Amino acid sequence: MIDYLSGEVAAVAADHAVIDVGGIGYLASMSTKSLAALPAAGQYARVYTVLQVSDSGVALYGFADLAERTAFNKLVGVKGIGPKAALSVLSVLNPAGLAAAISAEDDQAISAAPGIGKKSAQRIILELKGTLDEGPNLFTEPGAGSSGGASALDDALAALLGMGFSEAESKLALQGFDGAPTDDAGAIRYALKRLGAAK
Repeated sequence: MIDYLSGEVAAVAADHAVIDVGGIGYLASMSTKSLAALPAAGQYARVYTVLQVSDSGVALYGFADLAERTAFNKLVGVKGIGPKAALSVLSVLNPAGLAAAISAEDDQAISAAPGIGKKSAQRIILELKGTLDEGPNLFTEPGAGSSGGASALDDALAALLGMGFSEAESKLALQGFDGAPTDDAGAIRYALKRLGAAK
């Protein structure tokens, strides 16, 4: 397995990047969020990867960080969700935002991804919700977790920003939350209810 690529960014397109490693150009399909995080062409980058071999060929998928790679692996494990659909979801929601949407059972946020219908979004929630219990920090690999110092409100704010809400409306929606200091999921659900009521 190719765990990551370290080299020069040779090219960046709408759905992939080419990383030059020792004179060999590796094409990796990536989410728009990961592509946006890459440095300019000619500069050094490290891209975490997943190599998939199927009847249709060999494909390499790239990620800006370990959390996104973990989220991708979770998504492609859901029935009916292939690599392209997983990247589509991760182009709309970062890992924290996706975790928050799953925790809050917000199929609307997930189905905002191109090519993801309501049924697919509900399937993602159904199949992943029971396996995830750490709120917005659930998409991490061993050794890649959070610092542990952030409160539920800090994590909830990060998750809401990842879902596309502004910092101002996210902070306003979280005001008044009186749950446990570690109840990330509770804070997110509280904020989403208030944001929904404000529409």
